[in-house]
Amino acid sequence: MENFIVIYQALPFLLQGIITTLGLVLSALFLGFIIGVPFSVGQVYGSFWIKKLIGIYIWFFRGLPILVLLFLFYYGLFNIIGLNLSAFLAAILVLGLRSSAYQAQIFRGSIQSLGQGQMLAAQSLGMSKWKAIWNIIVPQALRISIPGWSNEYPAMLTESAVTYAIGVMEVLTRGNFIASRTYRPMPIYLTCAIIFLILSYSGMKILHVLETKVRIPGFEE
Repeated sequence: MENFIVIYQALPFLLQGIITTLGLVLSALFLGFIIGVPFSVGQVYGSFWIKKLIGIYIWFFRGLPILVLLFLFYYGLFNIIGLNLSAFLAAILVLGLRSSAYQAQIFRGSIQSLGQGQMLAAQSLGMSKWKAIWNIIVPQALRISIPGWSNEYPAMLTESAVTYAIGVMEVLTRGNFIASRTYRPMPIYLTCAIIFLILSYSGMKILHVLETKVRIPGFEE
């Protein structure tokens, strides 16, 4: 009974963290998208050195644990260059850069799945290479990449919890705060887990609806 009372009293404070968590996740996904799309194009159609540089970028952000990246940027790089960011903005930047590395690979696979026929057909109509890429190739690639891209949402949601290490007041940080004062960690962390599961399920359902609406008829058959 006492556990339910603790949960009831803690729930409003925990639910406030949902806004911060969703703000982190959605902002990082958007940043990852606007970086990942041109990087995916560069991986497929860029010069040798562009491909090399993008490959190093992807290797770096995918190869290091998210906690290491947070500490490296928040306590290291940002201070060195004099960039005085809040923990929330720093977390968005780091999560977004990491997400862009994964999203670039997702979009690259989608672009390559279209084959050379799309490019040849566009150029036969008089389009330049880059005009064909941005008007023909990329729009189709974005549509067919949604099933793979949607996996970035739950991945980003779970990684957002790690930002408690630099003091971002998301759901888990608030849970740690309450657990350290009530000395009842189990019901608090269980509540946090349920909140994350609900957020993950809801987001995936929304993305599934989006995938259904923009599916290219016959392409996935």
